Amino acid sequence: MSRWTVGIDLGTTHSALAESNGAELRVLPLPQLVEARTQAALPLLPSFIYFPPPGEGPYALPWDSAREFAVGHYARDRGAHAPGRVLASAKSWLSSVTLDRRAPTLPLEAAEGVEPISPVEASFRYLEHLSEAWSAAHPGESLGAQEVVIAVPASFDAAARELTVEAAYAAGFEDITLLEEPQAAVYAWLHQRGARAQEDLRPGDVLLVVDIGGGTTDFSLLAASELDGALQLERLAVGDHILLGGDNMDLALAARVAARLEERGAPLEPSERATLVHACRAAKERLLSGAEDVTQIPVAIAGRGAQLVGGARRDALTLSEVLELVLEGYFPSVPASARPQRRPRSGLLQRGLSYAADPAVTRHLAEFLGRHAQRAGAAAPLWPTCVLLNGGVMKAPRLRERLLQTLNEWLAAAGAPPARLLPGEELDLAVARGAAVFGRLRHGEGFRIRGGSARAYYVGIEEPTPAVPGLEPPVHALCVAPFGMEEGRRVELPPLGLAVVVGEPVRFRFYGSSVRRQDAAGTLLRRWAPEELEELAPVELSLPALGRSAGDEVAVTLHASVTAIGTLALEAVPLEPLSADERFSVELSVRS
Repeated sequence: MSRWTVGIDLGTTHSALAESNGAELRVLPLPQLVEARTQAALPLLPSFIYFPPPGEGPYALPWDSAREFAVGHYARDRGAHAPGRVLASAKSWLSSVTLDRRAPTLPLEAAEGVEPISPVEASFRYLEHLSEAWSAAHPGESLGAQEVVIAVPASFDAAARELTVEAAYAAGFEDITLLEEPQAAVYAWLHQRGARAQEDLRPGDVLLVVDIGGGTTDFSLLAASELDGALQLERLAVGDHILLGGDNMDLALAARVAARLEERGAPLEPSERATLVHACRAAKERLLSGAEDVTQIPVAIAGRGAQLVGGARRDALTLSEVLELVLEGYFPSVPASARPQRRPRSGLLQRGLSYAADPAVTRHLAEFLGRHAQRAGAAAPLWPTCVLLNGGVMKAPRLRERLLQTLNEWLAAAGAPPARLLPGEELDLAVARGAAVFGRLRHGEGFRIRGGSARAYYVGIEEPTPAVPGLEPPVHALCVAPFGMEEGRRVELPPLGLAVVVGEPVRFRFYGSSVRRQDAAGTLLRRWAPEELEELAPVELSLPALGRSAGDEVAVTLHASVTAIGTLALEAVPLEPLSADERFSVELSVRS
């Protein structure tokens, strides 16, 4: 076993690193710039990259005195003054299918002279910074030689997982495992509670994990049971990747203050609005901290031009308006039947991330629980009995109280007992801690959460059809990896008279489902509801013809497996191979 097991939370807005050598578990302070020439070691590394104009650097770090870009706290702050030179939300772009995630496209509105980079390269730069910080704290050792567990959203598809691993390999990591973030939060909680965990979490419990960070919201359900007298957990369901978090709340508060400032003076410049967002974030966190004596926080942005000195524009945020905007806008009390509001989309869109249209976290939660309310083969609704909260947003006591209150109102209406809130600490560091804990558990030092694949995966099978103008051949969906398929498991699908085309470009269509939990490997769907299957990025490639002619159809059987990093590997094995080891391999994450 490696001397160190390292857990990494590669977050949308912050990243963190925890390490364990078996006897100790700690979060590593990460050196970074907090001003242009000032360094500090902080537990969180903001996931931002700043590309300065020529001549402004260098941005020295303990391990690189000539660095020409900045990652972390200073990079985030520069976004207020030079947004076209700052890259953010790379993690969300990894899960987007609206652009080539290996293409240099970020920042989208790059300033003149900024050479864009890809979401994969951005992730590489965050991981590179973490690796260099770790090696600086451990002279003579390399993080690439340690056992590294990187936490990713449970909703990440196979392509996003593979791209995360690609970025890690580029950063010099060698021994990598991926872990779902909600599971990492549970592992951190189990480690923190120790022997007391079985007092809080008992066989028969259904655990709801709510993770709300700066940029995303994720939900997961896990079931607790008993095996040979010991507690065991199984992941039952995961929600969609929802681009909704604390950043949305900061923008809403900044818009409120900006309207008041503009009523009393000139319109705000884009850089002033960005500065105002940072000021409102700090005010929001103080007002929602639970301190009874804090009811109003001043907010100011520096003047510009001749008024730069002494010309600051000032306002204030009050506790009452923060509660109005954040509680009622993002955590409204709604019935369990509520669903996120959908709005008509414009025919033309500016390229960007697929942000949630509805800001209400509680409506998204109601939809998630409603979608998974019936376990496969069970007659009773699957209501949570306990809740574990995670993410920086959930540090605010008032938000925790409102979320739990709303959930318990749903449970009371359904005749179910109220859910218990599991105690937790350091919600913005739990994922990194839990990832490091999981690395140790992989070697037998405790139990592991069972769950396997968070989705069922399907491959499209085209039905032979006579040519008809304007009519596409029907496509059926063959389940190649059922929900919960364990890593490393390999299945041979039943013979279905399938063939692959070799020697010319072809397209494989794939689908995923988080709700069709009953389908077994080999299930063929001829029809499905739009909400049941989501079409994923296609795989376009040419299968080698070898000794055959281009365009030949080769009769095959299919084998499927889920790799250790959570990607789907599909193999087509010829019924009459030209050699003993002939087979055609396709990974869901591969793109042309």
